[in-house]
Amino acid sequence: MSHGGNDSLKSIFFALGANGAIFVAKLAAALVTGSGAMLAEAIHSLADSGNQILLLVGIKQAKRPPNPDYPLGFGKSIYFWSFIVALIMFSLGGMFSIYEGVHKLQHPEPIANPWLAVGVLVFSIVAEGLSLWGCLREVNKVRGQRSLVTWFRESRQSELLVVFGEDSAALIGLSLALVAVGVTMVTGNPLYDALGSISIGVLLVFIAVFIGIEVKNLLIGQGVEPALKKKMIASFEEEEKIERVLNLLTLQLGNDVMVAVKAKMQNCSTAEDMVDAINACEARFREKFPETLWLFFEPDNKK
Repeated sequence: MSHGGNDSLKSIFFALGANGAIFVAKLAAALVTGSGAMLAEAIHSLADSGNQILLLVGIKQAKRPPNPDYPLGFGKSIYFWSFIVALIMFSLGGMFSIYEGVHKLQHPEPIANPWLAVGVLVFSIVAEGLSLWGCLREVNKVRGQRSLVTWFRESRQSELLVVFGEDSAALIGLSLALVAVGVTMVTGNPLYDALGSISIGVLLVFIAVFIGIEVKNLLIGQGVEPALKKKMIASFEEEEKIERVLNLLTLQLGNDVMVAVKAKMQNCSTAEDMVDAINACEARFREKFPETLWLFFEPDNKK
């Protein structure tokens, strides 16, 4: 699924491979050590692996062509599945981790084989680091000069938002788990392991809510990114037959875009001349912006 020069599928497969391997390692370590933070991390990785599969389902559904019942196509399917992923991350990832931490607070247990836990966490940090690196490579292809926070707020690629959010949460969560296990080893107090699990849960809930808000905006019906809209308006105003653009509306449909433009025409002596000029403008616009699935052009002399 290419968009603006990047390939979000690569990011998803990077993340799926990393989370699958990490889940197996974490689960084995959690069962051996009895670490609450480690079990929380294992559940988190399992949820992430399932989430990546859901994103792949969403991408496949989004590629279905338009039909009479769905004239604008199925591109927004990816937003629905991305929102489901955010819910899973909130509930199965975040809330379970908090529950597990509270349970360990009430029933503290010492960590068995703590060095095994440390080894698995270090392995997981390396694997998640590689996954985040793969994701950032794709993000940087479309980010331009924007900060990561600005890109996150403006991006219309929900699947890339989700993978970036998950990978970031995972890396921070693993670091918290490593600190929790380390402090527990040094002090011999399992309280820190339980606090580590709660901290991971709070982190996941926070990032899941952040992702959910961004995807909700896309589900409701956001237009294209502000910078892209400016380029679209400039493209029309460069046309010899267009005096000025009166209004331009866009709707992001997954990878596809719907564009509706109202423009004041000039130097058109007949209706047929105007139609020919509009058709030529539309053709050149589609060449510059191939993501345009639907393009509606209305000649007018006022907004």
